[in-house]
Amino acid sequence: MQEKTQVNKIIYLDAAATYQKSDAVIQKMADFLHNDYANAGRGVCERAVKVDDMIAQARRDVAKFIGATDRQVVFVNGTTDAMNMIAQMLKQKNVRTVAVSDLDHHSARLPVENIGAMVVVCPLDDKYNIDVENIPNADVLLITAMSNVIGVPQDVRAIISNAKKQNPDVITVVDAAQYVVHNQIDVTEWGCDFLCWSGHKIGADTGVGVMFIKNPDDFNPVEFGGGMVLRVDENSSVWNTAPDKFEAGTLPLTQIIGLPVAIDALKKNRPDHNLIKYMYAELSKIDGVRIITQPDAAMVSFVVDGMHALDFGALVGVRGLCVRVGNMCASWICKKLGIDGCVRISIGGYNTMADAQAAIQIIKDVIK
Repeated sequence: MQEKTQVNKIIYLDAAATYQKSDAVIQKMADFLHNDYANAGRGVCERAVKVDDMIAQARRDVAKFIGATDRQVVFVNGTTDAMNMIAQMLKQKNVRTVAVSDLDHHSARLPVENIGAMVVVCPLDDKYNIDVENIPNADVLLITAMSNVIGVPQDVRAIISNAKKQNPDVITVVDAAQYVVHNQIDVTEWGCDFLCWSGHKIGADTGVGVMFIKNPDDFNPVEFGGGMVLRVDENSSVWNTAPDKFEAGTLPLTQIIGLPVAIDALKKNRPDHNLIKYMYAELSKIDGVRIITQPDAAMVSFVVDGMHALDFGALVGVRGLCVRVGNMCASWICKKLGIDGCVRISIGGYNTMADAQAAIQIIKDVIK
């Protein structure tokens, strides 16, 4: 029996913004709150020790999911939080040049653009993918593994390999917020120095994310507080070892407990790209619709002639269809495409062909 995820017969096709939560994730978090709740790393009573064990197991599960070790996995509030922390760690290294691309989300690019380094932009090829053969020489390279507008996975391994040919010491930072939903990640195979993604993008709750650090001993913390300090003296402090030194304050415990359940669900039931291919084909037949994504993309983004994206979103919304409209917080790629914004359809593992067919009919009704 398929797990219930839809509410009030709404057709939810906005998974790229946030993924619907399964009953299993909701139940796991509720059980924790009802039966096991206590703070982590703060006590020695039976319940506190149990929570410590649960957090440690969640960290192991996440590490296995991305091919990392436990101490390389830091729990954060989300991708935005991670990117801001990474930017401040990079600032400690006095980097001179940072390479970005027009695929970047505001949350990825803005933090690294504001650390005082010179910014260079990676060229894109004719399909708006990062040009693997023309990676600029820089101290830091930011890689968006999948654009939330274009929806095509980048060849992260090749990009990093070519970047290291230019500069063996380049620090590589991967924004995997969209990629993680559709494709397996192996940080060891990629060879990246940092990687981050948000739990709510894969069906966990908001407020939890993952930051991978390849060599955590090479970087100092940028947030300070309880739990991350080993010893304080009158005029100095000694930090805990990783990952604790990067996790100041109380962690988002309930969300962390739900994260491995979301990972398990995702591994068993990733989004069915056949639904996207179907909607791409059907949208291609509608006069006035201009699709801006490739046929093999993980999402469909399009514009409607003579209609503002916000107006379109409102019109389909009152008919029960939830899609994303606007610039997707990715202004640079929208400018590259010559648009102010677009309509985006994205799916989760819970969506069905019936959802796709109903969505197409609603869109036809609005455009006719």
